[in-house]
Amino acid sequence: MSTQEESPATADGSPHGASAMRGRDLADLFLLAALWGGSFLFIRVAGPQFGAVPMMAMRATIGALSLLPVLWLAGQWGALRAHAPHIAVMGLVNSAVPFVLFGYALVHLSAGMGAVLNATAPFWAALVAFFWFGERLGASRLLGLGVGFAGVFMLVGDRFSFGSGGAALPVLATLAATLSYGYSANYARRFMQGVGPIASAAGSQVSAALMLAPFAFFSWPARAPDALAWGSVALLGLLSTGLGYVLFFRLLARVGPARAITVTFLVPVFGMLWGALFLDEAITANMVAGAVTILAGTALTTGLVAPLRRFERPRAS
Repeated sequence: MSTQEESPATADGSPHGASAMRGRDLADLFLLAALWGGSFLFIRVAGPQFGAVPMMAMRATIGALSLLPVLWLAGQWGALRAHAPHIAVMGLVNSAVPFVLFGYALVHLSAGMGAVLNATAPFWAALVAFFWFGERLGASRLLGLGVGFAGVFMLVGDRFSFGSGGAALPVLATLAATLSYGYSANYARRFMQGVGPIASAAGSQVSAALMLAPFAFFSWPARAPDALAWGSVALLGLLSTGLGYVLFFRLLARVGPARAITVTFLVPVFGMLWGALFLDEAITANMVAGAVTILAGTALTTGLVAPLRRFERPRAS
């Protein structure tokens, strides 16, 4: 998922009025990471029986149905109508396309590997911002990009083959999905200023559900999925999508984007944990090393740490 907070920022990147994390905020952060990490588990279970498109059409539909009451309670129906075209684009690039790509990829990759590769979204967001807005890439961010993509090669290099048993196509699908997330973050920055976050979240799920519905109808599995697959899709929509959005936007409001984005570093941990506990997936030394390297690159790219900042030229005022 990719989101943007539009409130004024303080020096540390938090919006005015946002406070340091308290116990409730930390609980929300860990619950959100557990839910988003769990999405890879649910996809792994349901994907082989549903197929990528029907599964993600159901995910978006259930997510939309769970978010629409929140939208009504927040009084953001007007924003949904006023910004419908741009919200529809967000539904395509922030939900429909990356959902389906991950749905395909996780039939072939482990839940843990998918969760780790998901952390590459900030790299693409930085590159899209460079080409679209001319946003300067300082030394620390360039280092982060290099470190992060080195982590990707470390994680998947031994399986990056188009031959039998290779995982090149699934890996490329996950990177295309995170590229779509990176593009959507910049699209929101350009066209979604002032749109209520719940309107954007609910509207994008409605749009994604409508876009995927006809494709899901024609690719619905001939054999009915079992109860476990249906339960996984329901949890994917209700918890990882619906409740996940609510928790994330609550964190944005309470502690600001600079702190809320730290969920990025916890999702791979939970993704690997759930895969190991429920699917008996192995957590290899190579996977851990790749995850640590990618997350180090993420910290540098997002500016959470900037060891080379003193070497960067200040912007002209």
